[in-house]
Amino acid sequence: MFNKLVIIEKVNMLDNEIDKLNKYANEVIYYKDMPLNDDEIINRINDADCVLLSYTSHINSYIMSNCKNIKYIGMCCSLYDKESANVDITYANEHNIVVKGIRDYGDLGVIEYIIHELTEFLEGYNGIFKWSDEPQEISSLKCAVIGLGTSGTLIARTLKLFGADVCYYSRTRKENLENEIGIKYVSLNEAVKNSDAIFLALNKNALLLQEEQFKLMEGKKILFNTSIGPGFDVVSLKKWLMNKNHYFFGDTLNTIGDISLWELENTKTISRSSGGSTKQAFIRLGEKVIKNIEEYINERN
Repeated sequence: MFNKLVIIEKVNMLDNEIDKLNKYANEVIYYKDMPLNDDEIINRINDADCVLLSYTSHINSYIMSNCKNIKYIGMCCSLYDKESANVDITYANEHNIVVKGIRDYGDLGVIEYIIHELTEFLEGYNGIFKWSDEPQEISSLKCAVIGLGTSGTLIARTLKLFGADVCYYSRTRKENLENEIGIKYVSLNEAVKNSDAIFLALNKNALLLQEEQFKLMEGKKILFNTSIGPGFDVVSLKKWLMNKNHYFFGDTLNTIGDISLWELENTKTISRSSGGSTKQAFIRLGEKVIKNIEEYINERN
């Protein structure tokens, strides 16, 4: 059991999940606003031995070196690798501080967002922002999924369910899924060149689409980005979007890299935080955060 657990900023956990944290610490303090700087984070943590944070703040070596009691840091957000983490995991490992994050909690909502936006756009339901004058089905599209992790795999499965012709590119080839889902592995350049719709499902800081790829994306194209971050070179995207036959969809403001580009007629985002920000996603998030804490405590006992 922890002596003091501090949540340094608002996290996407429901109130009943927050209440459960009292089982694992003698004292729980929850700050619901975002700290302005490192020193404010240090003041919030103070003598706590357990710290929770979301994706909007960072805990670096300076913070950890000034908070000597920290034993455990729980990331209430996705953790894919040390390079993309908003905690200095290398420093933490060197000082016996355990860092745990979560994965795969908001993917289902993201898929629903994609299908909603894609069908509305293809069928022309809103009458203004549409693919063509004639309604189209998803089955008419050649689609490329870039990144075949959990989210990318769900995107590929769903597109196939709607009858689309789906290929994929991933740094790690997934031959077992090729046969299971019925998708084809191709090079990155082939994927973007020969597809009508391209879906980015990448880890944070993976900027795969560069000027070379955007030059290959000629003709009428749709680009969806539901990655954690842009997934491309922003300057090259700007040039690409100057063509009115090129369309961009993203489920957060940051997916476009330059938020001024949302003012263009051929770009569209949603008004809430993200496609994966559902009640069910927050329930899964809270359960995974608490499970990590339980496992840590049990291992120490």
